[in-house]
Amino acid sequence: MTPSAPVRRGAGRPCLDFTGTLRHRGAARAVEELTDPAALDAWIHRCGPYDRAEDAGRADAADLLAARVLREAIHRLVTAARDGGGPAACDAASRDRVNSAAARPVPVPALDAAGRLRHHAAEPVAAALAVLARDALDLVASTALARVRACAGDGCGALFLDTSRPGTRRWCSMSACGNRAKKDAPHARH
Repeated sequence: MTPSAPVRRGAGRPCLDFTGTLRHRGAARAVEELTDPAALDAWIHRCGPYDRAEDAGRADAADLLAARVLREAIHRLVTAARDGGGPAACDAASRDRVNSAAARPVPVPALDAAGRLRHHAAEPVAAALAVLARDALDLVASTALARVRACAGDGCGALFLDTSRPGTRRWCSMSACGNRAKKDAPHARH
């Protein structure tokens, strides 16, 4: 993902949007969106708590590695909890990684002279990752976990929070996976 690449959002929780930065997880056609530190900065700027690019900080290679490791730990934590074992079913290393990231200071909100809310942190990348880790912990310990689904799109598997009234949403995005599945359905029948 370059700074101008589109950012997928809409999974229903920031931590689930973050796990979606590895598209087609586990498939041969997996796509890494956090390709370099600039891509991480861009993702944090667009999806994180910061309003301006300069507030997102400047990620380095260590931040990128920490973000990817945290993303995978969050995915394992949510998946294990969702698959019926609850948060305790996750491996200890992943749980510890998420807990450790969540313990870091988060961005602090403040009003600027123009009355706009701005978020600041001494370590902006670590603080943004702390927000994502805290969101993941909140999700797996809440009743909302029962509504976390994996996309039924061919090879997608992205996690999302099903907020539909009947709780029957099947795709991470109707405009992407849902339309593709509906378009392919008539061909499958013939």
